[in-house]
Amino acid sequence: MPSKFRVLVVDDDSTLLGILNQASQTSFPEAAFTQVANVSQAKTFLNTLDGYGPRLVLLDINLKAPESGLDFLSYLRLDKQNSLLPVVMLTVSEAASDVRQAYEWGANSFSVKPFSYSDWQSYLKGLRNYWFETVTLPAAVYTKK
Repeated sequence: MPSKFRVLVVDDDSTLLGILNQASQTSFPEAAFTQVANVSQAKTFLNTLDGYGPRLVLLDINLKAPESGLDFLSYLRLDKQNSLLPVVMLTVSEAASDVRQAYEWGANSFSVKPFSYSDWQSYLKGLRNYWFETVTLPAAVYTKK
């Protein structure tokens, strides 16, 4: 079993990984974030794993075309190897239609991106407490190539 809690971040905001890595140092030090910018990169990442995969996905709905975060969510739910991978929608959208659609398509959670650095620290602390301490997740995806 890996010592880090691996999190795949699917988001086209190039500053997000730095924010997550810095804010998690005190709020979720066990986390190891890997960011990809689009659905194609996310699929490639999962399909080329050589070792333990992510335990959680943070997924933005509003990715640049041609595919949205919901398209990747649909892909995960139909993929035998990754269908149980927990997905937290992490987006700027607060639209009720986005929330509803995310849950209808199989999201495990929906949250709005924090605004300030201290809000990110609080968010990551809550994320850690729930996904790392509270719930029991399926075994980490392991792909042997």
